[in-house]
Amino acid sequence: MPPISPRARLATVSALTALGAFASLGTATAAEPALNGEWAPFTRCPVDAPAMLAADGFERTPQCVVSTSASGSIKLGDTTVTTGRTNLQIGVVQNADGTSSVVAPASGALVAEPATVPGGLLGLMCPSDIFVITGICESLENSSLNKITATMESVGAPYAFDQTAGVLTDTPIIALPVRIHLENPLLGSRCYIGTAADPIVLRPENRQYPAFGMTFFQGDGTPDEAGEMSRIDLTGATQNDSTFAVPGATGCGLNIGLINAAVNAKTGLPSASGNNSLTLNDTRTHLTGLNAPGTAAPDAGKVLAENWHSAAE
Repeated sequence: MPPISPRARLATVSALTALGAFASLGTATAAEPALNGEWAPFTRCPVDAPAMLAADGFERTPQCVVSTSASGSIKLGDTTVTTGRTNLQIGVVQNADGTSSVVAPASGALVAEPATVPGGLLGLMCPSDIFVITGICESLENSSLNKITATMESVGAPYAFDQTAGVLTDTPIIALPVRIHLENPLLGSRCYIGTAADPIVLRPENRQYPAFGMTFFQGDGTPDEAGEMSRIDLTGATQNDSTFAVPGATGCGLNIGLINAAVNAKTGLPSASGNNSLTLNDTRTHLTGLNAPGTAAPDAGKVLAENWHSAAE
């Protein structure tokens, strides 16, 4: 195979850049509401979802849950990325038989800040013995095109929520299907690690006992020891999961997988359970609901939604 010429390298990089930039144009998301008082963390609770509204207060009790972390890290195969702020929000319907079901916001349960991948594309796929990739690698040195970000995204609703595990250690709290979106003009807009059909499933656990707190408030969020609402706060614990498997990257390079093989070879993907890990620092988890949901039956879900909306006005 003859070496790729400088002109061919430039043409390849230019084409990938133009198509990648065009495909990466997105749409703005609606701003989250500012909520009053004790409701403040629950900006994306899906109170208007049919399953939440249908919760009667006897057989099914509606709750809102939010868990945040200011920083952390995730190791996928041979690559470790320092993560920024993460925000997980869900609705939970607790059933009288002790089971529960999770309701995700329409926009997805997890919102995470993009993280910069160390070394950028040069670190992610170079050097490579793949002909086309070699040319791209040579063109990336000292280039602004080298930077690559990774963003964790929900892909499907969370499940297996265990409220009790939130106050324990070494017990999975929730199962969270996600994918990692790798973004760079040369990668295109559809470069992911994990898919809807084959997601990364995270099951975070507390590594130490969180601090426990509880407050009471009126429906509009105003603190009140005699209020109809209560909020449980579990703060300060580090959470970790090292049990998840990671599939190979897909869609990298013109959105058709032109450089999947290079990304997977350099990062060690796919990667089996035990070779990967997630750490979330200083997690802060809050759970809220009606103190006596039975007194609002059969409209507990509707009352919870009305209270949430009153806090946003």
